[in-house]
Amino acid sequence: MSQILILAEIENEALHSTAAELLAAARKLADELGLEVAAALLGNISDDLSKETIALGADHVYSSSHPMLASNVADAHVAALKQICEQISPTAVLTAKTPLGRVVGPRLAYRMGVGVAQDCMDLEGDKASGKITVRRPVYGGNAMAAFTFTNKNPQFIVLRVKAFEPLERDDSRAGEILDLDLPISDNDVRVKLIETVKEESEGVKLEDASVIVSGGRGLGGPEPFSQLEELAKMFNGAVGASRAVCDAGWLDHSYQVGLTGKTVSPDLYITIGISGASQHMAGCSSSKSIVAINKDGEANIFKEASYGVIGDWEKVLPSFTATVQELLSS
Repeated sequence: MSQILILAEIENEALHSTAAELLAAARKLADELGLEVAAALLGNISDDLSKETIALGADHVYSSSHPMLASNVADAHVAALKQICEQISPTAVLTAKTPLGRVVGPRLAYRMGVGVAQDCMDLEGDKASGKITVRRPVYGGNAMAAFTFTNKNPQFIVLRVKAFEPLERDDSRAGEILDLDLPISDNDVRVKLIETVKEESEGVKLEDASVIVSGGRGLGGPEPFSQLEELAKMFNGAVGASRAVCDAGWLDHSYQVGLTGKTVSPDLYITIGISGASQHMAGCSSSKSIVAINKDGEANIFKEASYGVIGDWEKVLPSFTATVQELLSS
C-alpha cells in the first residue's frame, strides 16, 4: 500500500514539536486517500523515538543514524530522503516550515522533477483521483487560495508550523520500524557545519507558549516591553512582537510573529499597540482567543479580536495587569 511520508525532525535527541503536527496532517490525508503513514527519522535515533513516532500516528518508521545526518545539514537530509522515496514511492511527502524542512522539501522536489506547495495551512485528498488539494495564504496573507496537484507523484507539501493539532498519543498502536543503511558520500554534502552557536533564553518558547503578550510600534520604544514581560510571566507565557518592532531593533527578530516571523497558536494572544496588518495576523490567526488593546478604534486588529479595549495602552495596561494578578492570586 502506498504511503504518505513525513520528515520527522530531531532536536536535542528528541522529536521536534512539528513531527506530531505533520503526523496529524498525514493521518488525515491517509484516511481520506486510503493510504498509510510513514515517517523518516534521520539523525541520532533511539528505539524510544521510533516507538513515540508510531504512538503519534505513524504506521511505518524508516530510521537512519548516519553520522552526517546528526547535524541537521539540509544536504544530508535531501540525500537520505531521496533514497527513501526511491524505495517506497510515496504518494506525498510532508515537511514542516522550519529552517530545515522548508529547504529540504523544495530541494528534494526539484531533484525528483515534481512540484511543491509551500506554506500550506490545510490539505485534503480526493480518493478517486489521488490528488491532494492544499490551501495557503496569498497576497501577503490577505486571502487563502486552493491549489491542486497534478497526477505526478510524489506531491510535496511544506506545512506551516502550528497548522495542525497533534493527535493524542496512543502507545498501544502497532507499526513497522525499519533501520535503513543509507549511503551518504562527501559529494552529497557540499555544506559543512563549522560551528553551532546557541542563544540562551529563559522561559517557555514563543511557539510553544499557551499565552503570548505581543507588542507593536504603538508602544513607542523598547522600554515598555518590560511591562509586557511582567504580564506574560503571570501566565507562564511568552512575549512576542510585530515586524516593525524587530526592524526598529527594539527586540530581536526571534520575537517576531507574522508572515515573515513565527507562526503561533496559543490559547490566548494579547496584543498591545498592534494595528493588525494582514502580515502579522497570518502568524497568529489560529489563536483560540485574541485580546486587543489599541487607541485606534478603526484598527484592523479589532476585526480579528475576541475582546478589544480602545484606549491608551499606558492607562489600560497597568489596570489590566493588576486585575490579572488579582484574579490569579484569588
